[in-house]
Amino acid sequence: MNKLIISFVISVLFYSSCAQENPRSPQLDLEPVVVNNKNEHKAYFASGCFWCVEAIYESLIGVNEVISGYSGGDTNNPTYGLVNTRMTGHAETIEVTYNPNEITFSNLLDVYFGSQDIDQINGQGPDIGPQYRSIIFYQNNIQKELISTKIKEVESKTGLKVAAEVYPFRKFWIAENYHQNFKKNNPNHPYIKNVSDPRFKNFKFKFEDLIKD
Repeated sequence: MNKLIISFVISVLFYSSCAQENPRSPQLDLEPVVVNNKNEHKAYFASGCFWCVEAIYESLIGVNEVISGYSGGDTNNPTYGLVNTRMTGHAETIEVTYNPNEITFSNLLDVYFGSQDIDQINGQGPDIGPQYRSIIFYQNNIQKELISTKIKEVESKTGLKVAAEVYPFRKFWIAENYHQNFKKNNPNHPYIKNVSDPRFKNFKFKFEDLIKD
C-alpha cells in the first residue's frame, strides 16, 4: 500500500510541475482566428518581457492595439506575482489586434523572429525563466503550417535552432493595468532605457518599411 501511495504522489508532482514544458497535444478542430470584424484579427506571441514586445508590435503599420498578459499555462486568473513563481505554466504574452488588409500574420511572424534571440531557451536577454520563454500561438491549421515553414526558413538561414515553442491558442489573461503601455508611460525606467530601448532600436533598423510614421 505504501508503495502505491508513493507512486501516486510522484505522479501528481511530475504532471503538475513547471518542468513539463508542453503538455498539450495537437488539435485539428481549433477555433478560427478571433475576428472582431472583417478588418480586425488577433494574434498571440510570447517573447521575453512583455514590456519590450508590446512596444515593438504597437509600432507596426496595421496594428491597432497591443495588450500585455499571460498565456501558455493552465492556471486560471494568473497574476504577475503568481506567474513569477514559475509554477503557473504561463509566459508573458501579448495580444495583437491588427488589420489583415494592412499587415499579415506572416509579417507578424517575421517581426517575431527578427526581434529576438531566436535560440535563447527560457528567456530573452537578461530575463530568464519559463515565464519569459518564447511561444507562438496558432489558432488554426493554416497558421500552424505557416509557423512551421517560417521556423524551417529561419533555421536554414541562420544555422540556429529556434527555441520558440508552438502551442494551440486557448486563453489569454490580461495583465495588471500598470503593465499596459509600460514603455510609453515609463520612458525613463532603467529597464526600458537599458533593455527595452536597445531591443526596439535593433528591431526598428531591420523593419523600417513596417514602422508607422
